[in-house]
Amino acid sequence: MGAPVGALVDADLSGFELSFALNGTRVQHPLAASWDTRFEDVEPVREFSWRKGGMGFAGWYYSITARDHVGYESWLERDRLILLDHDPQVAAIISQPFWLHWETADRKRRHAPDYFVRLADGRVRVVDVRAEDDMDEKTHEAFAATERACLTVGWEFEWAGRPDPVFMANVRWLARYRRARSGRPAATAARLLDVFSEPREMWRGAELVGDRLQVLPVLFHLLWSGALETDLVGGLMESDSLVWTRGRQWAD
Repeated sequence: MGAPVGALVDADLSGFELSFALNGTRVQHPLAASWDTRFEDVEPVREFSWRKGGMGFAGWYYSITARDHVGYESWLERDRLILLDHDPQVAAIISQPFWLHWETADRKRRHAPDYFVRLADGRVRVVDVRAEDDMDEKTHEAFAATERACLTVGWEFEWAGRPDPVFMANVRWLARYRRARSGRPAATAARLLDVFSEPREMWRGAELVGDRLQVLPVLFHLLWSGALETDLVGGLMESDSLVWTRGRQWAD
């Protein structure tokens, strides 16, 4: 879903084109004719590679949201990908989805955003990842043009910098347990939800369910999925961190 046709800004639309790869075929169309493409079905427009001595670090992350491997080109992009995978509002993620083409007064420009995100309600978010202290004039211009293009078709644009380090460390840990197999057996998961219906220390609650070494992976999976909750911002998770079942209320 995007903006209704009547809301599109013709003056801006005419200045942008998108090129992308769909079913093995590379196509290029004006933004006005291609904004409603299912970009979650396209292929990345460039390879994910790294070279010795380079600043980037490319790789592939298995996303449970996409049910596929999604590429990244730096640790910062990898962290943003983990956060997108952790967000329950995100329904689809594709990296390097298209080239955005436009012209300035003296030359032609193009930019491939880092991620195309489809939200559960159908909205689109285009995400570019770059630390603020790693921005140069060319990158600022590319991000500004991408944001302008997104606004013309009712997409959201996000410039994502460095995440909160404590929050990121906690989510990165929980990502180890993101796969469904970590949440089994179902009986253990159900028992954990019952035990933590009132806030308890993490290890204490796990021990009430069974062998801690067997129970903790299930507990971490429930924290990843949001069925259980804990404070992921105030400090690194510890054995005595309070955990509770989502939606439960209690008095301080």
